[in-house]
Amino acid sequence: MSEDTRPYRSVLYIPGSKQRALDKARSLPVDAIILDLEDAVTPEAKPAARKTLATALGEGGYGNRVQIVRINGLETPWWQDDIAALADSDLDAILLPKVNSPEDIQRLVDALASPVSVWAMLETPLGILNAQSIAAHPRTAGFVVGTNDLAKELNCRFRADRLPLLTALQTVLLAARAEGVIAIDGVYNQFKDVAGLQFECEQGRDLGFDGKSLIHPAQIDLANQVFAPSVSEIALAQRQIEAFKQASDAGQGVAVVDGTIVENLHVETAQRLLDQAQVIAEQAAIEQAGT
Repeated sequence: MSEDTRPYRSVLYIPGSKQRALDKARSLPVDAIILDLEDAVTPEAKPAARKTLATALGEGGYGNRVQIVRINGLETPWWQDDIAALADSDLDAILLPKVNSPEDIQRLVDALASPVSVWAMLETPLGILNAQSIAAHPRTAGFVVGTNDLAKELNCRFRADRLPLLTALQTVLLAARAEGVIAIDGVYNQFKDVAGLQFECEQGRDLGFDGKSLIHPAQIDLANQVFAPSVSEIALAQRQIEAFKQASDAGQGVAVVDGTIVENLHVETAQRLLDQAQVIAEQAAIEQAGT
């Protein structure tokens, strides 16, 4: 499954130092896991966390879940030890925090011994302003927005509607779509607030994000639901495609469905939605067969 077709509805942070959490992740219905060696691990625990994480990755069992390791930032004394400890590990990507420029990506690439994909955390004003050039780096495969750090750096208020962050969020999306990389929305901190999480998931989906980064397993099901095509959306997409085909066969360039014009661009969007639904269904079947 390529990065273009994989679903990224739910992307869960897992502390790299906690064996129990690493084990539990093998059975969670999550699309991707961020195995964290940065914020979730104290400085004194980092050496042991590297060994714990390398052992877990060596044991495998994570199925189709995308395995992303967040290392420590380039400004710290720990990042080189992180990548050295993971040199022989089976993982899909390395997530670099606090990326400010494509030069940061290149610095990491130069230190890597394998052609593993690199994901960038955009969580600083400079990183947001340089989002397009970061996305354009040939090894950049994905973005994760660090909304907590970004809000701190911007000195903006935390609001339920995230209005102070919308310019930054849309800048990230513009860059991601211009360069063809995955874009994951930031975390929602109040993991027991279902209504708040649903709002942010729906907002992120409507903006165009591929999925939501999560801090607790309780958030997975809602993110998976919101970022997946609904039954009604699938039915509408099928009707749009069929109506446009009939119109084309009759020599017409547009169709009408429910009083709305359907052109070729709408058909492309509808087909992409159906493809996404199919991939999600196939992945669910694989996971079910493996249990």
